[in-house]
Amino acid sequence: MESPAPETTVNTMTVRRSWVDSMKRCSLSGISIPKEELKKRITMPVYLRVAMRYSISSKDIVACDGEKSPVGEVECPVVVFINSKSGGRHGPDLMARLQDLMGQEQVFDLQDVRPHEFVEYGLGCLEKFAANGDNCAKETRERLRIVVAGGDGTVGWVLGCLGELDKEGRNPVPPTAIIPLGTGNDLSRSFGWGGSFPFSWRAAIKNTLDKATRAPTSYLDSWKLLISMPSGENLDTPHSLKQTEEVVFDQDVEIQGKLAEKVSCYQGVFYNYFSIGMDAQVAYGFHHLRNEKPYLAQGPISNKIIYSGYSCKQGWFFTPCMTDPGLRGLKNILRLHVKRQNSSEWELVPIPSSVRSIVALNLHSYASGRNPWGKLKPDYMEKKGFVEAHADDGLLEVFGFKHGWHASFVMVELISAKHIAQAAAIRFELRGGAWKKAFLQMDGEPWKQPLKNEFSTFVDIERVPFRSVMINGG
Repeated sequence: MESPAPETTVNTMTVRRSWVDSMKRCSLSGISIPKEELKKRITMPVYLRVAMRYSISSKDIVACDGEKSPVGEVECPVVVFINSKSGGRHGPDLMARLQDLMGQEQVFDLQDVRPHEFVEYGLGCLEKFAANGDNCAKETRERLRIVVAGGDGTVGWVLGCLGELDKEGRNPVPPTAIIPLGTGNDLSRSFGWGGSFPFSWRAAIKNTLDKATRAPTSYLDSWKLLISMPSGENLDTPHSLKQTEEVVFDQDVEIQGKLAEKVSCYQGVFYNYFSIGMDAQVAYGFHHLRNEKPYLAQGPISNKIIYSGYSCKQGWFFTPCMTDPGLRGLKNILRLHVKRQNSSEWELVPIPSSVRSIVALNLHSYASGRNPWGKLKPDYMEKKGFVEAHADDGLLEVFGFKHGWHASFVMVELISAKHIAQAAAIRFELRGGAWKKAFLQMDGEPWKQPLKNEFSTFVDIERVPFRSVMINGG
């Protein structure tokens, strides 16, 4: 009569083992997908991976011709771009982990393969196969999703190159997910991918790739910035700015200074913010210090400590005594014109005399997740003519900081920033006077802008018609 006991014990052990297995497959992100199942879902057929890689290395799409392989349907192929220098010591290990979770040829180190090379030759290879009747290549190209492992600058670089597909009529443009490896990671925060590299990153990376294949998409505005400056000055531009041919100058705006007969033009695109003033000066000094002494910057925490110390050194918090403190206000060198929403007319907007830094912000996340524009009350927005801010509303929020203490109190939401305007297009006019240079930055990439007293420098900002497609992480 006691024979059922062993069966009960076996059943109990089976249930317990099943429960343990279930717990092992769980993480903070939810249920974890088995590795082999994920790998099968995101990995391209070997012949396409090899052909795509060969095309990029040879820089010749014609060289991609290869034998087709009898394969089934590709559910959701993924390509990863990784900045292996980001993420401190985790960069090489993360790359190895990603290569283990998919075909090695689908993981691109940005130190070796630039995103424009992938767009031109890698995707060109898939498109050539598809044009020749390869349905697997066609489905791979149409279902492809991109994951970028890096900071905001790296993400913006990849998005800009993917945007070229729309210009060339090579749709669809693949949607993009993010693995945050930078310091601020504001783009990652804005689309639900987190603000820092996860502690339990090995399991988290697998779940990130799984989520990147399933999650819905949304849109992100991008903004073209054009600098028109007197010729003859050398401009040490960041990666995001490129010299371009002289463009037709919009004469509908009243200018205070003179436009030089010969001008040099530089063009770039930003996704999060553009700023002028003391915050850009601090960023400029920090970047140069980090490049000269890279051993000081070993990760996000050390970067933020150094950045804070440099802010104090530059006078952002403690302004040195000057014969004319007003010279530190941007009003002395800057005029601001904007186009309001649904308006074609330029409007001159006064700049408060106390403002030492002006920011034009596209996202709700700035300086590691802060929202200096704030959550405005409906009656205040109606009074100011503002609308609720979104990443795809075709508007930039323009506000100012007085000094470091003001910025600090704004970031912890004790006070508000100086709300200046919401704009569909912006023109800044800069003249030197007592200032020989100004400091500018966009998406964390700063530069020093030379100024002249007799001629004005112009910075024009307008929305790019194409909106980037982002994958929502949460």
